[in-house]
Amino acid sequence: MSAEPLTIRMETQNLDFYYGAKKALNKVNIACYANRVTAIIGPSGCGKSTFIRTLNRMSEVIPGTRMEGAILLDKQNIHDPYVDPVELRRRVGMVFQKPNPFPKSIYDNIAYGLRINGMRDKKAIEAVVEKSLRGAALWDEVEDRLDENAFALSGGQQQRLCIARALAVEPEVILFDEPCSAIDPIATAKIEDLIERLKTSYTVIIVTHNMQQAARVSDFTAFMMLGELVEFGVTDKIFTNPENKLTEDYVTGRFG
Repeated sequence: MSAEPLTIRMETQNLDFYYGAKKALNKVNIACYANRVTAIIGPSGCGKSTFIRTLNRMSEVIPGTRMEGAILLDKQNIHDPYVDPVELRRRVGMVFQKPNPFPKSIYDNIAYGLRINGMRDKKAIEAVVEKSLRGAALWDEVEDRLDENAFALSGGQQQRLCIARALAVEPEVILFDEPCSAIDPIATAKIEDLIERLKTSYTVIIVTHNMQQAARVSDFTAFMMLGELVEFGVTDKIFTNPENKLTEDYVTGRFG
């Protein structure tokens, strides 16, 4: 990593999250840095996906849930009364486990968000569609197919289309919730290369069950267990010289 000072883009402070009476996250404190990739790892059910969905308030749409503590984006609490959740989700985009393109053309998948946000100029929309597809390393594969239904794309291409859709509305942070679990190894390699490029312009946070992937793509890693943060630090250190015995046991495959 380069030596320039790190800027915290997003952080959680004593984050607790409940599904009814069940506490899913307990006092989680994680700082995610601008232009860096932060990986969230841990065994199934440890709270990884719950954690990432709190970062753009997607978790709050589930009935019976509640959150305590604070989540800051650019030092502002995302739960302040004046924060519009729709605007927050534009700033903090999300790519899900399974590709979820809209049942529309490739072009309209990306143009949709622009139109929702009030863009009407056809030339401007075309420019953003191309820029977003280029940003997701998909343009060369689809530039002559923009009118085709998105479902005609392969699974890996659909996932990159979903990334392009997120990029189109100019987010600051991109959340990836196990983005490669439903695609093949070749498509996975393309997504990983893309994540490496995206961090030059965005803050990236990725939940992954694949420890090798975390080691390959991330700058920082958080290891979670039973809803608690066990250890957080520079990825190389987490994987080669962790401070906590639990972390060592997990990254060396003794459990999980």
